[in-house]
Amino acid sequence: MNRILRRAAIIAALLHFGAGFAAAQDVSLTARDGSIRIDGSLQGYDGEFYRVDTAYGLLTLDGEGVICEGPGCPDLTAPLAVIRVMGSEEVGRALLPPLFAAFAERRGLEVVQTLDANGYQADVSDPITGKPLAKISFTAATPDETRAALLAGRAELGVSAISEPGLGARAIAMDALLPIVASGNTVAKISTADLAAALSGEITNWRALGGADMPIVLHALHSDDSTQQALAARLGRDVPAKEHHADLAALAAAVARDPWALAVTVQSAVGDARPLPLTDSCGFPLLATRLGIKAEDYPLSLPLYLVTPKRRLPLFAREFLEFLPLPEAQVAIQSTAYINRAPERQPMTADGLRLLNAIRGAGADVGLADLKRLADRMAGADRLSLTFRFEDGSSTLDAHSRENLAHFSQLLAVGAYRDMDVVLAGFSDGAGDAAANLALSQSRAESVAAALAAATPDLPEGQSPPRVEAFGEALPMACDTTAAGRRSNRRVEIWLRPATNSPAP
Repeated sequence: MNRILRRAAIIAALLHFGAGFAAAQDVSLTARDGSIRIDGSLQGYDGEFYRVDTAYGLLTLDGEGVICEGPGCPDLTAPLAVIRVMGSEEVGRALLPPLFAAFAERRGLEVVQTLDANGYQADVSDPITGKPLAKISFTAATPDETRAALLAGRAELGVSAISEPGLGARAIAMDALLPIVASGNTVAKISTADLAAALSGEITNWRALGGADMPIVLHALHSDDSTQQALAARLGRDVPAKEHHADLAALAAAVARDPWALAVTVQSAVGDARPLPLTDSCGFPLLATRLGIKAEDYPLSLPLYLVTPKRRLPLFAREFLEFLPLPEAQVAIQSTAYINRAPERQPMTADGLRLLNAIRGAGADVGLADLKRLADRMAGADRLSLTFRFEDGSSTLDAHSRENLAHFSQLLAVGAYRDMDVVLAGFSDGAGDAAANLALSQSRAESVAAALAAATPDLPEGQSPPRVEAFGEALPMACDTTAAGRRSNRRVEIWLRPATNSPAP
């Protein structure tokens, strides 16, 4: 869909889904004791609360405390929830149909879905009475259009590859940014530093990257695409591309045809282009594996967000948000090209590259004794993909890690790891004094342990509380020469091992 048609579709969708209230939207809400009366235009009713546009602004009122009068008053026996979703076309069209279908199936509801060139619509109803319960729509829109609609009350949810200031954001799936070239391009790999320099226009010839003496032709999505904005946020600037494309499919196809093209796309939309292997500035390979993406070890991991306004959503929408972490939702996400956020385990013995990196990076500050202690603790353990990282220069968890904390505390609360020894393994970057870094990694792991203890004060029988181990800078994920590398190294991992095999302290 081109950009003009997309804007027309947005306007049409807003008019269509506003029509239900347009004909009869005036209401008067009177307190049951008659003390106050509010007149206005009904914006929504979720079965519990009215949302009314009044002379005082948008007000949310408890339905139990007021009496509704006027042509706009809803059917109190089965209120119709209007859920308007806007945002990234690729993400919305791929994720919303399976997620809403799985949600309806779990609730025992009927759903009729339509996905075509004009967008996505779904009608949810009670299978016994046939009563309509929810009308869902999705319209492709830019981040600015989505944000404006959420703030103005013209949309309930947004889908995006970026979080928005002043709005809620919940990661619902994962993808990864990958550099791509044409299959005939002879460059074998590229470092994160060289990629950033090329995308910023500082490196302009393939010869500087080990290729032919030809100019680099940068391709990109339009700057109002959320994926392109996510990339620009990582770079700290826009990509000075010579060729711009309307969507990810067009981007990959154009790069595949151009032998001197360079672009960044997502793992789910490589198409006929060739992914260019990524390394850190020390030459260590950075692999976009499932666990690496989920744990954000891969530096260009890309969370995909469901963006929410800072107002009370309809009950149907709130229940949908509560459904997203559940196994049924994760299965639905896994049926798409994206990676779900369900915790994933991997034996530490499958992590030979990290051990190799630790040995290669060992120096005066990390001796043989440190490496032996690390290897002893890793033996027989599995790593969980849930990982905790921190805001720069602090022990405050970043937004994604706060979600991981909530998820892991729920798993502990239901005894998901009964009879397992749960270890919070703290690591630091290599900047500064090794002893100070060891202490800092200990402190950060202890802060995660304290947060988990506060969230799950009563663990079920057989579920031991996590214990803390600190390793400082002994197991780097990447070089410390870049800010991204240092951030990747500052982390707390979750290790699992049979309790009977726990190493002696």
